[in-house]
Formats: sequence, structure tokens, C-alpha cells
Amino acid sequence: MLVQAIFSLLAFTPTSLQYPYPMRKRAFSNGPVITDNFPDPAFIEIGGSYTAFSTTSGGLNIPTATSPDFNTWTYTGVDALTNIPSWSSGNTWAPDVIQLADGSFVMYFCATVSSNASFHCVGTATSSQVGSGYTASDIEFACPLSQGGAIDPAGFQDSDGSLYVVYKIDGNSLGGGGTCGNGNGEYSTPIILQAVEADGVTPTGDPVQILDRDSADGPLIEAPSLILVDGTYFLFFSSNCFNGPDYDTSYATASSITGPYTKASSPLLVTGGDNGTLNSPGGATVGPDGSQMVFHSDSVSDNPDVRQMWTAGLTISGTTVSIS
Repeated sequence: MLVQAIFSLLAFTPTSLQYPYPMRKRAFSNGPVITDNFPDPAFIEIGGSYTAFSTTSGGLNIPTATSPDFNTWTYTGVDALTNIPSWSSGNTWAPDVIQLADGSFVMYFCATVSSNASFHCVGTATSSQVGSGYTASDIEFACPLSQGGAIDPAGFQDSDGSLYVVYKIDGNSLGGGGTCGNGNGEYSTPIILQAVEADGVTPTGDPVQILDRDSADGPLIEAPSLILVDGTYFLFFSSNCFNGPDYDTSYATASSITGPYTKASSPLLVTGGDNGTLNSPGGATVGPDGSQMVFHSDSVSDNPDVRQMWTAGLTISGTTVSIS
């Protein structure tokens, strides 16, 4: 069985019930499919059904939602991760899930470090079922505290079956000042690629930097989501600060998984998109075949307190991605 890459969501509350949108693929959902706070969404498809995961919200470590068709989403009220690892004080962000060849599931997430609430590190958890019952490991997966910690992990399976995790080194958490703590660009915020063994949780080899911010990205890049389509690797990411109008979703492409990656000439999602309805759209996760995407958009301009989940259809032609 091929690994199914899940994807990352964040915070939402149990008042979200159902939002019927009948088409399986379309340019954008008819407004948000989850109207409560559900930032940085991730999803996985198993047997034709979808499960989405979010950052901590509504008293749950990792909230979940389900859909039979990618369009009608139902909040479950189930906490997928009921225990916090011993190295963390909680505040779980940006989960992502893959399915292993044996049918079990691995969740990647980040959480605050007990010794310093300014930093997050990446952890792992495992379960025999997709939407619940995850048990967190007490061993950090990635924890480069001297560089600012690590956030926004996402799993990936290459065409040869090899497994990888991408994540962001959270350099802006070192507090250089200005926008998102890195307004002057003092700190690097690279996207890292880490190969893992068949268990999905054991790193193998050294981590490899595959992308970093430049002046056009503002203080940071983050929220990586990696896919492979027709021999081209697509690395989706967000840039600029999440709490401002410049936050966006873009992508870079490469012919090799380790790069070099070339950034697209313009972002895929920006504030004002979809006839002016999108506000700071980011935290996107793209399905393995490149046709489906989830992302969040602020409910009110420049207010990240409620980041709602949207869906969109994508078309990939060569190295170009477009909303379809």
C-alpha cells in the first residue's frame, strides 16, 4: 500500500457541523467549508473518505473533521491526539498524517518545548486508525533549539517508496524584532527535508535544506507541503507574516527531491483572491496527485483569530500550478 500523505490544519471549535457543496472539484469552495477557527489544514484520503486535522482548538490537542467527498465537512469533536509528549507543555500545531505500508498511521505535529515556551519542536505519534487514538512519542523528531526550533511538519512518499518529512526551522522565533520577529531578515527560516525509515518516525541520514526565504518572502517561509507529479517535485509554502495581508501561498519546483528548487514567479493564493473573498490565505496542504488543496483564510481581514478552512481544485501543467 502506498503511503497516503495527510496534511496540516490548525485550530477550530465544535460549532462547525456540515457545509454541503456538491461538486468534487472546483476552483474554490463556495466560501469556507469550516467557518470556525481551523488554520493550516491537513487532510488524508482513505478508501474514498477524507479526514482533516487541525492545530489545537476548542480544548482539543488535534481537532478533526471528516468528509465523504472533499466538499461536505463535518466536525467530529474527537481529539486525535489525547496525550502530549513528555518534552512538551502542549500548544500543538500543524499536524500531518501518513499511512504506512502495514496500514497503520503516523502523525507529525509540533508542540511547545517544556523548557522554553518560545520554541516548538516536531514530534510524532502513531495509531492503528486514521482519525483517533494517536500515541505521542517521548522522543523529539526535530528540535534545533539553537536555530529557533522546528514547526509545520508534513510527510511525503517518493515514487520509489522512500519516506520523507519536510518542516520549517523556525528562525523568526529567535525574536529579531519587527514583523513576525524577523522583519529585518536577520534569521534564516529554511525548509528542511529529512529522510525517514519505513516506520515513518526514525530519521535516516542528515537533514537537507531545500529552500529558504528571500527578500520577496518577507520575514519567513513556512507550512511546506511536498508532492510529485509527472517527474516534477512541487514544494508548496507560505511566505510573509500570518497576521498580515501579505501572507500567501506559493510553490517551488525541482527535478530532484533535494533541489535546487525554483520559486514560481508569483504566488498561487493572495489576499483579494476569489473575487476579493480571501484574506491572508495560507497554511495549505496539497493532495498527493496535485488536484486537491485545503488552506485557511482569515474570516476578517488582518484578523488571524478565526482562520477558516477552504478547499480548491488545482491543475498542474509542466511546472505551473493553477486554480482550476
